[in-house]
Amino acid sequence: MLDGFCRTIDYIRISVTDRCNLRCRYCMPPEGITCLPMHEILSYEETIHLCRIFAELGVRKVKITGGEPFVRRNVCHLIRAIKDIPGVDSVTITTNGILALQHLKELKAIGIDGINFSLDTLDPEIFRQITGTDALSDVLKAIDAAAAIGIPNIKINCVPVQGSNTEDIPGIAAFAKNYPFHVRFIELMPIGLGKDYQSVPESDIRRILETAYGSLLPAEGTFGNGPAHYSHIDGFRGHIGFISAMSHMFCEQCNRIRLTADGQLKTCLFYEKGVNLKPLLRSHHSDEEIMHQISLALHDKPKHHDLDSLSPEHRGMSQIGG
Repeated sequence: MLDGFCRTIDYIRISVTDRCNLRCRYCMPPEGITCLPMHEILSYEETIHLCRIFAELGVRKVKITGGEPFVRRNVCHLIRAIKDIPGVDSVTITTNGILALQHLKELKAIGIDGINFSLDTLDPEIFRQITGTDALSDVLKAIDAAAAIGIPNIKINCVPVQGSNTEDIPGIAAFAKNYPFHVRFIELMPIGLGKDYQSVPESDIRRILETAYGSLLPAEGTFGNGPAHYSHIDGFRGHIGFISAMSHMFCEQCNRIRLTADGQLKTCLFYEKGVNLKPLLRSHHSDEEIMHQISLALHDKPKHHDLDSLSPEHRGMSQIGG
């Protein structure tokens, strides 16, 4: 499956809900958002139907996201069904970790191909300030348990924010020292409430890490489905990754599309432009017609994001599928 610039699109991030049990201040206001009514959200059967179409078109890797995916009931049923689709090679999930513990054994039995845990700090007070909850211990228990039962490809995602959690960067990176995890530092993107905060550029994160641990060496190999590039630190069991959409634009290598919880196919995170697949499903259009609309949307996938665009995405990350 190719877009209009001949980039191979083989990875889709599927949001199953816009709801979340955290109120991370760069993502969602303390009072929350007006969530979609359930009848507007794709059913699991509709999502599986679309996954079959995407797999037929060439998608091989699927990431389940939210909001927080574990706030939706029976999400493991969806994961199992997607893993059974011919052509799908990898199904992974990203979570804030608070509800993950109760699902880990089932995910292991299903054969989940990886879990990404979001974790911005190891300080309980800063965690409360960022997320609005006191649930740091639940996240850490879930991470330890996932490692203990042998969940593959565990990653820790951290979003450093100026004036908030930069002092936590070495501590978060230490997960890659003590475990065979990959720790990724993600530059905050100016989407939704993220526009009100200042990101920490990759160059600053590298400087902090090298001060704490020594040189970051280029890491050879592929360690995930998306745009992260990786470095290695001597003595570390895992690698350190960087997802730097702001300081190191990676659009030329973009291989992804997104499906929001209400059926919007987004071809670029920064733009509203795409196609609404839900009406096509619910009015019983043929798979061929849905494929045609997907192809048209892919042909119009932007070459790169432009922060001065006249049609930027106005929704927050939880509504898009972060």
